[in-house]
Amino acid sequence: MHVCVLGAGIVGLATAWQLERQGHQVTVVDRAAPGAGASGGNGAQLSYSYVQPLADPSIWRQLPKLLFSPASPLKLRPQLDPLQWRWGLAFLAACNARTSRDTTARLLALAADSRAGFEAMRADAAPDCDFSATGKLVLYGSEASLAGARAQLELQRTLGSQQRIVTPDECVAIEPALAGYRDRIAGAVHTPSECAADCLKVCAELMRVLRARGVRFVLGTEARGFVRESGAGPGRIAAVQTAQDDIEADAFVMALGTASHKLGRALGAYLPVYPLKGYSITVEVDPAPGAAPRVNVTDSARKVVFARIGSRLRVAGMAELVGHDASIPATRIETLAAATRAVFPHASRASRPEDLHPWTGMRPATPTGLPIIGRLAGAPSNMLFNTGHGALGFTLAFGSALKIGQALQA
Repeated sequence: MHVCVLGAGIVGLATAWQLERQGHQVTVVDRAAPGAGASGGNGAQLSYSYVQPLADPSIWRQLPKLLFSPASPLKLRPQLDPLQWRWGLAFLAACNARTSRDTTARLLALAADSRAGFEAMRADAAPDCDFSATGKLVLYGSEASLAGARAQLELQRTLGSQQRIVTPDECVAIEPALAGYRDRIAGAVHTPSECAADCLKVCAELMRVLRARGVRFVLGTEARGFVRESGAGPGRIAAVQTAQDDIEADAFVMALGTASHKLGRALGAYLPVYPLKGYSITVEVDPAPGAAPRVNVTDSARKVVFARIGSRLRVAGMAELVGHDASIPATRIETLAAATRAVFPHASRASRPEDLHPWTGMRPATPTGLPIIGRLAGAPSNMLFNTGHGALGFTLAFGSALKIGQALQA
């Protein structure tokens, strides 16, 4: 078939790679360059074994602090937007133990498929992307938070994850750059199998390889609507309308991140996808031994992740429900810089604001944390959706691409 993939973020490009491997003719459409949206400056962690959804029962007791503390990693700015309110209420409804367990199980299964898919892509395309497989530490600052982590670990263990709780001394043995932070650690979850890579480089490499194999890229043009097949009623799409021209195809995949909701609504499908705004900085590391981490680290209290990508350290975090505001407040960047100084005081010599390479992106999140993959009731039968991956887009991209490939064959 000829398949038109809408979106050139990591999810859309992974889908294009999967479909080209299956022998389909593929066209990729995006209003910007590959990885220019939520993929480009993301947390860089490939968190295949630690996928705890944001919608968790612990949110309820954290809610006052998360919403009203100026230093909170979660921020809500109410909008005159029915989607925001509908999404927010659905998110709170999902913050229960049963939904969290079910979501965790489904995310872990998808992540396992994604790990296999990512490794297949690496073997096939050999991308230059600063890949590493040094494991991950999730740090907890109190015994109470560590107890919650232990419960999540036990759940994930029953689902096949290989992890263990480690002491502060073990944390330092695993990652010597944590030595100065040891006294602030109550314990951590260690997952030796976790990985990291530069997602923007992966996107660029995928485009290079796919172009060489005949995949057509239509960039700098936005999908605006669809042309229905004549005489077919609402059942099928003939073409996607862009600012340039109409692009015909046999099937379409919508991987447009936060833009999916608006176009999905035009097709008769409700996509509960809302932007979960995050930030990152990227700094050159001090090459001295033990100065900068090589292991992936997540500070659970700060909701900040650290990932080593080559000679750089990516620091990312925060989650804001503020609509599509793409501004980068200096206070948010300073929060990430301060977290870096606190956890890894010798990691970087960056001192000027421009040395931090600040970034923001709109993670396309669903209330439960589960992405939307495949066909939807009410939408045309030849439109498949691949969106709503939240903060796990890089982790889940190749697993969800595999599901799209299977759905097209069904």
